[in-house]
Amino acid sequence: MKWGKVSVSVKKEEAEVVASLFDDIDAGGVEINDPTLTAEDCEIVEWAVPFEPEKPGKDALVTITSYLAVDDSLKERVSRLGELLEAYSERTGARYGKEDVRLDIVDDADWVDNWKQYFHTTRVGACTVIQPAWESYEPKEGDIVIAIDPSAAFGTGTHPTTALCIRALERLVIPGMRVFDVGTGSGILAILAAKLGAGEVVAMDYDPAAAQAAEENVARNGVEHIVRTGQSDLLQAYSGKADLIIANIIADIVIRLFDMAGSHLAEGGRFLASGIIDERAEDVKQAGRARGFRLLQEYQENGWTSLLFAREGE
Repeated sequence: MKWGKVSVSVKKEEAEVVASLFDDIDAGGVEINDPTLTAEDCEIVEWAVPFEPEKPGKDALVTITSYLAVDDSLKERVSRLGELLEAYSERTGARYGKEDVRLDIVDDADWVDNWKQYFHTTRVGACTVIQPAWESYEPKEGDIVIAIDPSAAFGTGTHPTTALCIRALERLVIPGMRVFDVGTGSGILAILAAKLGAGEVVAMDYDPAAAQAAEENVARNGVEHIVRTGQSDLLQAYSGKADLIIANIIADIVIRLFDMAGSHLAEGGRFLASGIIDERAEDVKQAGRARGFRLLQEYQENGWTSLLFAREGE
């Protein structure tokens, strides 16, 4: 299968807002490649994207990339992204236009081979090990190994937003609890919750390709009796209440989720929000407080923030 690799390069402080524009063309997820990371950063997290040893200047651009199916709608979606980028520039004074949206056609096999070259078995949390499906690994005592194939849905567990969630889940998941994973991507967090002892996990994504990848990874890890996958626009297709809601998305989508999360949280439940660039963390906190949520914990790493909330009074 062929994919349209759609990329835009922007300043780091603009990356999250521009990444949110991809939602308006129904992109299932984005990869954010930040070349400003130092060698020390890369010792903390082993990146799936190759690190260039020459340290760039502080004004180096961050590249946002998504993969769209090559079909009759591709040209229109790319054009729409260019229009959104121009509208963003008009609002903010930035200097981006349609010409800054790059489109390359790649084969599915090329995409997978790229991951195989740079994505290797990585210990992310205290006990969580992410293992590519094409590598072997001998678990150590106490290891929780998650074998995945990212396919065309992003999520390798090595990006700080996912790594922060993994470390939080190692502390938050209680045996038997019910977990909702919103925007599950490749399903890593849902699989981890199941392996940590959750009694039921519902993991859905807006993008059908991501939902399919999550389903395959769930089966690959033998937790399909615990994890139910599917397609959903945020929490719309979820029913009932969860003890823990996970949303590793972006700040603007997390803010929208507050209006729905309250009615889907069981008494004493927690809402773990990630994918938030540091500069937007305060916006998310304020939105949470305005909708009756109390901040319990804040986690930060390499310019990204994860926030743990409870409803007021709990």
